[in-house]
Amino acid sequence: MLQTIVRNAIGLGLFAMVTAGLIALTQSATSDRIAEQQRQAQASALWEIVPRGSHDNELLDDTFPLPDDPRLGHRGKPAKGWVARKEGEVLGVILPVVAREGYSGDILLLVGIDRQGEILGVRVTAHQETPGLGDGIERRKSDWITSFNGRSKSNTPAEAFKVKPDGGEFDAFSGATITPRAVVAAVRDSLAVFEEQRSYLLNPVTPSPGVANE
Repeated sequence: MLQTIVRNAIGLGLFAMVTAGLIALTQSATSDRIAEQQRQAQASALWEIVPRGSHDNELLDDTFPLPDDPRLGHRGKPAKGWVARKEGEVLGVILPVVAREGYSGDILLLVGIDRQGEILGVRVTAHQETPGLGDGIERRKSDWITSFNGRSKSNTPAEAFKVKPDGGEFDAFSGATITPRAVVAAVRDSLAVFEEQRSYLLNPVTPSPGVANE
């Protein structure tokens, strides 16, 4: 009887250990897959903002520590930006930004800004907004996100950097005003940070040793 109980206990213990190990492996594989998907989405968005041929550095590898500014939405977590260069000169930077006021959670953005402080482009890399409503922020769903192209603090004052229902210049979505409002505010704040940190952002790091035509 006792031996049976001991054998059962050992069997259950081994089963629990194996199960825990499998769960841990599955979680690790899932996390790695999600991280890789996010990296690929980020890389794709970078090429859309700063197309190949417009710079001559290794854009994905030419990074710098992002200023710890709460308006960028990282809440103290380290983050990096990217630099586009041509013949050693900084053409612009791409800032990762988190819009914290989305309808269904955080909205991850990349905001490209050139030397003159004009927006090169904005892309959404991750979100959980409502399909058919808030997902209009995606470039593949609509061209709304391109309405930021060429905007700057000089040609679009802060009071205009709002959705139209709030008195600004940017379209809202029917039935989903919260989502575009969050994105517009995040882009506006990105421009403000750029203007305040211009000296650092346009001279963030020395160019990477390897320069390649992409």
